[in-house]
Amino acid sequence: MNLKKTRLHILREAKDLSQKATAGVSLHCHTEHSKEMLDFVPHYAEQLPIIAQFWRRERANYIEREGKDLDFSTAHWSPPMSPDDVYSIEKEQINKTGLEAMISLTDHDSIDAPLHVNQEVDNSRAPISMEWTVPFDYGFFHVGVHNLPNAQAVDLTKTLLDYTFNRESQTNERLTELFAMLNDLPGVLVILNHPLWDIELVGKEKHIELLKEFVRLHGRWIHAFEVNGFRKWSENKAVIEMAESLGIPIATGGDRHGCKPNTVINLTNAQTFEEFVEEIRVGKRSEVVLMPEYEHPIHSRQLQSFAEILKHYPEFREGRRRWFDRVYCDVGDGHGARQLSVHWERGGPTWLRAAIWTLGVLGSPKMRPIFRLARKKHDRVPKSLSAAKFDIPNTDEIRIELSSESAV
Repeated sequence: MNLKKTRLHILREAKDLSQKATAGVSLHCHTEHSKEMLDFVPHYAEQLPIIAQFWRRERANYIEREGKDLDFSTAHWSPPMSPDDVYSIEKEQINKTGLEAMISLTDHDSIDAPLHVNQEVDNSRAPISMEWTVPFDYGFFHVGVHNLPNAQAVDLTKTLLDYTFNRESQTNERLTELFAMLNDLPGVLVILNHPLWDIELVGKEKHIELLKEFVRLHGRWIHAFEVNGFRKWSENKAVIEMAESLGIPIATGGDRHGCKPNTVINLTNAQTFEEFVEEIRVGKRSEVVLMPEYEHPIHSRQLQSFAEILKHYPEFREGRRRWFDRVYCDVGDGHGARQLSVHWERGGPTWLRAAIWTLGVLGSPKMRPIFRLARKKHDRVPKSLSAAKFDIPNTDEIRIELSSESAV
């Protein structure tokens, strides 16, 4: 079937795109200003062969020594790259396709990176944006909020983050007010990032129910659903199908945390980011590209990104060179969250350093053939759009509610 809201291009090799558009837009890029939570560590550590044994032993030793369990909700890490480096890498990739570049840096609950880049790059090419954490019922969602007005950006960010971190304000009524506030700003673009990812680790079925309720209550304020560069093809395909059923455009978001550019971009003939926003919000259309790198097995790319995140960078400034300089944890000693390097001189226990070395090996491009063989058929990226078969689900109940109070 033909997609009604979206034109999708699947590239198998690098090519000039200047005949299709004048500009490329890279959304959802993370820099060193992004605080990435570590509360998922126990979940995955329990599932990894060999590592799980060491993890359980280390955890038991900690409980015996400290009289309490490890609290990963107080820990976070930050990606290695600076705002300037991320902007340059994204711009270079887009320019190589023959297009002008617009880059929206979106760190978690922070606008520090785009504010820094705006010192050298015009806001029309590098909008003030962030990835907003939105608590909802028993879970939460990540919402890309792009192109906040310069004069209001700081105050708007404080207002949005008050909802994120102040439990007393977390009501559906207040959330509706905030979405309506953003929607009243015509240059702002609101994207529901990786909507089908069970990021809360509540289970697929519970996440789907949470998503349905979120879209039913607040979907009219969402301008696009995201096709995410670090989610597998079968999941992104389902997002496209859901968006088509609801009459909502899709937009891309690379979600890069390492050193490689986004594997998905948007195409546009807009001259400014605000004009690009109008294409999606008012025209309700989008044109997106899956870059050649997206075709590589997702688990291989994820491991490569992990290896980049954990890499030693001697050229970085002091305090950012080693991975344990970029990880922060509150061990309950009254000093708050501090770098792991304060507690570890060499990077932790031998088994942990060995595990990190193993991640680096598994994430190397030489290992990709193995991941390619193990990849499930439905996660293989189609060779062309004509080979992609989309099945549109029945979402009549949600669609009726959306159309009754549509927003632009």
